[in-house]
Amino acid sequence: MRTPHTSTHHTTHSDGPDPDRVPSARSPYDELAALADDPAEGRAGDPADGPADSPLDDFLRMEDTPESRDEEADDPWAPPHHRRRGRRRNRATGLPTLLRLLARVLTLACLVTLADRWALLYAERQAADRLKDRLHLTAAPEVRIGGFPFLTQLLDQRLDSVQVTVPDMPADRVTLTRVTATARDIRVDGDGPTAVRGALVQRMHGQVLLSFADMNRELGASQVSFSAHGPGRIRALGSLRLAGHDVRVRADARIQRDGDRGISTSVDGMRLDIGDLATYRPGTGRTEGLHLTRAAARRITKEADKIKALLGVPEIARRMGVPDRAVNAALHDEDELHRLTGAPRFLHRLTRVNLVDVALAHPEVLKRLGVDPSLLTSLTKLTRPQIADRFDFAFRVPEPPSGVLRVERVAVDKDGVHVYVSGTGLLLGK
Repeated sequence: MRTPHTSTHHTTHSDGPDPDRVPSARSPYDELAALADDPAEGRAGDPADGPADSPLDDFLRMEDTPESRDEEADDPWAPPHHRRRGRRRNRATGLPTLLRLLARVLTLACLVTLADRWALLYAERQAADRLKDRLHLTAAPEVRIGGFPFLTQLLDQRLDSVQVTVPDMPADRVTLTRVTATARDIRVDGDGPTAVRGALVQRMHGQVLLSFADMNRELGASQVSFSAHGPGRIRALGSLRLAGHDVRVRADARIQRDGDRGISTSVDGMRLDIGDLATYRPGTGRTEGLHLTRAAARRITKEADKIKALLGVPEIARRMGVPDRAVNAALHDEDELHRLTGAPRFLHRLTRVNLVDVALAHPEVLKRLGVDPSLLTSLTKLTRPQIADRFDFAFRVPEPPSGVLRVERVAVDKDGVHVYVSGTGLLLGK
């Protein structure tokens, strides 16, 4: 059913506006307030209702969602630390500068250390070459300069310590195996590591080693060996070839100081063993000469023909202290002979007889005992000084041009002879 339309006619006066009608001017703030009060206005897709929303409005609506409000409630609020972040940024900014400075310092320290070590090695090499020339050595010695740094010591012209090791240094008949000297408080005379003219050593101590191996090679000629035999004593054992026979040599040498700068040896207890038959001791004393060993004397007393040959020489019987009546009874009666040789003192007396005194007048007695007379002749030509000369290795330390250098003590160890020296006020070089 259609509703009837009723039209209303407004009368317009052509001669001016209606005085009852007031024109309205709308403010922009009122429009913004209207948009805030009516959320339905300004929707997209409805151009009749107003302009479309801006991207800022969409972002604000997205931030104001329930999910965003829950996330903000979970994270507690904390004030920003602007000052702390600034400090970290300042330290990080200054760190590369510090590293560069540290690298430069380390590089400079390395260069200075390398220069100091190079100067030290050069000075050690120069000192070793000079010692080699002055001492006429076959090889350069080992020189070690102590103290660090070296350049400051050189500028001060004073070294803390210098150690010198000289191997195989000749000394008269022997070669000193090793000479080690340590000098302290050294005043250097020079203009640098390349121009050292000399040095003054205030204190020095050293050690000289004469090894038994070198003594065996040089003195024994591979036939005599040396070894320690108590404090300050050496035992020499070897063999000699005499008249076609090998004679075993044994001697005791005593090492001692000879003044302030010398070492001397005194040889005693010399003996030459002819197998296990007899022992020869050079000299003219009571115990010197050719004597039967105890084992050989015991065997001879059990052989009637040999003991009778000895008793048949009146000189031997008298030296043994046997009366003539007892000798005659022993030569004609076996029981008396066994009774005489079985006496406790007879064996001892028999070993005390010097066969050298009998050899010239009765050489046949030596042959019956098993001793070659030609060997006895060669033995008698070996005097004590001749044998002692084989074991003599005396030497003297050099006398310095200034100062004092002396031998402190001598010791014998398992590896050789050790000589300890000391010195003061020694002038080296020019």
